[in-house]
Parts: sequence; C-alpha cells; structure tokens
Amino acid sequence: MPDAEFDDPRLAPLYDILDPDRSDLDTYLAVAEEIGARSVLDVGCGTGTFAILLAQRGIEVTGLDPAGASLDVARGKEGAEQVAWVHGDATTLPPLQVDLATMTANVAQVFLTDEAWARTLSAIHAALRPGGHLAFETRVPADRGWERWTPERTRATTDVPGLGPLTEWMEVTDVREDPLLVSFTAHNEFPDGQDVVSTSTLRFRSAEELETSLAAAGFEDVVLGDLPYAPGRGWLVRARRP
Repeated sequence: MPDAEFDDPRLAPLYDILDPDRSDLDTYLAVAEEIGARSVLDVGCGTGTFAILLAQRGIEVTGLDPAGASLDVARGKEGAEQVAWVHGDATTLPPLQVDLATMTANVAQVFLTDEAWARTLSAIHAALRPGGHLAFETRVPADRGWERWTPERTRATTDVPGLGPLTEWMEVTDVREDPLLVSFTAHNEFPDGQDVVSTSTLRFRSAEELETSLAAAGFEDVVLGDLPYAPGRGWLVRARRP
C-alpha cells in the first residue's frame, strides 16, 4: 500500500509545494541525454514532475505509480497529456520496450522484502529493450541518514496558497537490522491544528545486496557511483539489460 504522503488526497497535492527543489532530477536527465534515450519508464513517478520534464524534451514516457492521489495531481499538470500514466506497480505494466527505466528519490527503498524487490527488478528488466538501461538511487547505509530525521532538524513551516501555514516534521519510530529497515512518521500539521500523519518504512541495502540482486534479475554492467546531489550519502546505481 502506498504511504499516505502520496495517496492521501489531503497530502498528495502538497508534495510539490513542500518540496519544490527538484534539482535531484538533473542527475536522471543527464543519464537520459547520455544514452540518447527516446523512451523512458519512470517507476514510482509520483506527481509526475520528472515524467513531464522528459516528455517536454520529446521523449516517450510511461509514468507508473501505485498511489492514485499522486497520479491525479500528475494528470492535472500542464503537459500531462504527453505522458502515458499507469496506476499500479511494475508487475502490472503493459508490454514495453524502453531505452531507460528510472526510480528517483526513495522509490527503490520502498520494496522491503527480497521477494518484492526481485519481482520489481524482473518486471523492469522485461520492460527494457535489449541493451536498455536502469538508473536509480539509494541511500548509503553507513551514512546512517535516519539519525538526522529528528523533529528538531526537520521541522519547517510553509505558507501554502489557499490553505495557510502548514508545519511538517519527521520522527524515526523503529530501526531493525538484517535486513536494515527504518520506519518513521511524517507529520503534517494543518492551520486548523489537525495533524495528518504518514507512516513509512525504507529498506537500506548494502552494495553487495544491490549488486547481487541486480545480477540475479539479469542485469549486467552494474555500477554504484556517488549520487551527484548527495555525495557520500547516496549511490547512483546504474545497470544494463544485455
């Protein structure tokens, strides 16, 4: 089930307002340009920002997400008609043969079990043309980034047009080892005092786990590089279907 942050009709429309800096997407635009991608599958497309950026560059895009509320936001954006939106997960995709598949932000870490991750990688592999590329990011476990997800460090108030001041903060609720799973709550306090909470869990995979799982799914040329916008904190993982 998608987190409330993405599937609650009260929260999904706020996503772009509360997180307006999407310079992280420059990394994926550069990958698409580097390989000359003419078709892209954006897995976990959310509110569609990246998918629409690609479509505006003349690229054929499929935006996939299990969160209906986020897709509703995406479909309402200018340029959305240029994207094929699919409500579901990678295992429910129609037949595709794309040049590039992407998972931006935290998408690759929402698959908590080895089985769910393997199914997703296998479905993405099938959606790529022979020689097609996969690019995604994931946080480096050794950085222990979750230790920075405290109410003191994350509390922020944003004046939302038509709504008023909304205060948000994060709080880690559980850290489990082997596999490394971090659970946390994202609080959204509305001007009327109502606190709408989204509960999430992310899986932190080691380099070995990533390389092994990608190889098992049939990928080759696996490279874990520094994530350009978060050096030392995240990996940009790239792989290719033979």
